[in-house]
Amino acid sequence: MFVDRVRVPEGLLPEGAERERWPFNVPGVAEVVAQGLAFGRPVTFLVGENGSGKSTLAEAIAESFSLDAYGGRLGALRGRPDRVRTPLGEVLRADTTVAGARMLAGPRRRKKGFFLRAETAFQMTENLGGVPGYWEQDTSAMSHGEGFLTMFEAMFAAPGFYVMDEPEAALSFTSSLRLVALLYELGRTGSQVVCATHSPVLASTPGAEIIELGEHGLRRAEWHDLELTDHWRRFLAEPNAYLRHITS
Repeated sequence: MFVDRVRVPEGLLPEGAERERWPFNVPGVAEVVAQGLAFGRPVTFLVGENGSGKSTLAEAIAESFSLDAYGGRLGALRGRPDRVRTPLGEVLRADTTVAGARMLAGPRRRKKGFFLRAETAFQMTENLGGVPGYWEQDTSAMSHGEGFLTMFEAMFAAPGFYVMDEPEAALSFTSSLRLVALLYELGRTGSQVVCATHSPVLASTPGAEIIELGEHGLRRAEWHDLELTDHWRRFLAEPNAYLRHITS
């Protein structure tokens, strides 16, 4: 693993009115600010409803390891000229392992990391096919799902620190299973993955740690106990139990 924990140092803690502003007033984010977040397994999923703070936290975790919140790879030759840090990313810091510290201090060619966010990943598949350091295939000629999988397989090919925000956005059920296989293999072969997701398929990755965000703040949970899993299970068993409330 490359990061043991993320935390906000005492000198950077939000004070006064700032604590009442977004994102520091989101329960899950507030708990991370107050107590930090430790990682116990190579693959970690952040799950929760829209607005629970999982994407905000994923972005800031990426930034704590010198990845751009916009998305992209660690050690890119050309960074965003107008790069702006997120409010949580401004204060969140990573406690790196020896391997993580060595990677960040090492030469650019040895820095293996990537932040994927659904909003910008589509642009990457359109523009980065054939660009040195990315992937050889012309992903602009592929479907979004095929382009995403090509990107995953190319950019996550070596042990590194990988953060994803809703990578399931373009994936079918079968493609999601292919990503599960890749995530499992990454965790087994020395990588560390942090993934924010709405997908019960991705969250089922064997051996992964799952952290559920909500009004309660954070809690570590088993897959079968997640609200996410429960809602999908009940909806698939009896869709009308949900649909009658929104179509009547």
